[in-house]
Amino acid sequence: MKIRKAVGAVIVQDNEYLLIHKARNSDSNKVINGYWDFPKGGVEASDKDLEAAIMRELKEETGSANYKIINRFDRKICFSFPKSYKYEKQETTMFYVEYYGNREDLEPQDEEIDEVKFFSKEQLMSSISLYETQKFLSEVFDQI
Repeated sequence: MKIRKAVGAVIVQDNEYLLIHKARNSDSNKVINGYWDFPKGGVEASDKDLEAAIMRELKEETGSANYKIINRFDRKICFSFPKSYKYEKQETTMFYVEYYGNREDLEPQDEEIDEVKFFSKEQLMSSISLYETQKFLSEVFDQI
């Protein structure tokens, strides 16, 4: 079974949580309706380890490098791809990360992302639309 390894982050600053708005499909670069999600992305061969992978992804998706990893969640986000994809499944290792910038440096560098925004903890569950991510969030909600 071919599994795509990925990383993602729950990012906190002053009791608010950063989400990215994904507006393009990564495989086809087609414009999509868009949805809010935690920053996530695939691990690349050049990444030294998962920590390096998440720091690279955060820079790409938010434009900032002002992050500090607090910890790695025990829980992963897992889902299956449609048969037409080159991978069968994806396993996303999630990190809890603190953002310590002034928010002026938050500018997506990835053409898939069109907005970066902070939400209150109460707004998170209703803002995230992907089922697997909602499930993960409900399981770690008390830890963040």
